[in-house]
Amino acid sequence: MSFTLALGAKAPDFRLPATDGASYSLDHFSNKPYLVVFFTCNHCPYVIGSDEVTRQTAEKYHDRGVAFVAINSNSENTNADDSFEHMVKRMEEHNFPWVYLRDEDQEIAKTYGALRTPHFYVFDSGRKLVYTGRGVDSPRDTSKMTINDLDRTLEELTSNQPISTPATNPIGCNVKWEGQDAHWMPADACDLV
Repeated sequence: MSFTLALGAKAPDFRLPATDGASYSLDHFSNKPYLVVFFTCNHCPYVIGSDEVTRQTAEKYHDRGVAFVAINSNSENTNADDSFEHMVKRMEEHNFPWVYLRDEDQEIAKTYGALRTPHFYVFDSGRKLVYTGRGVDSPRDTSKMTINDLDRTLEELTSNQPISTPATNPIGCNVKWEGQDAHWMPADACDLV
């Protein structure tokens, strides 16, 4: 089995605390036909550089039934900026249109096989994975962006079209794994395409 969740796989469930004080599981989004789960954090320049494009995409597809769920699995011992306290502050400052969840024990990151921040997973109405990978082709500097894979995928999905490119390699910082060097990747982590 590869490290990252395979195309066609069912969305693994979770129950994680959010910056709004509530806890969320997959059931909380059952009223939405489509779901985007993405692994992110507070400090990564690829996340910071592309968050506004991700916001625009989330807002664009909100009325088409797409829910966005952000998960921060980074070890705060590796980077203190990734603490829950900083997550709350970041959401207060930016008011992003998604719930922001804390995966402190990193079990959900392992279950999904999150490789980088950001790493996007798009699920259809049956909660089967139809896309995994990057949001855009230049997340650190979106002024150089030529492809928005997340927007393309959601346009195809919400229009009942086949997903033309179901997998890309996520672009960003690696997940900061507890007890490991900041640049460590699991041995079975690999490129998706």
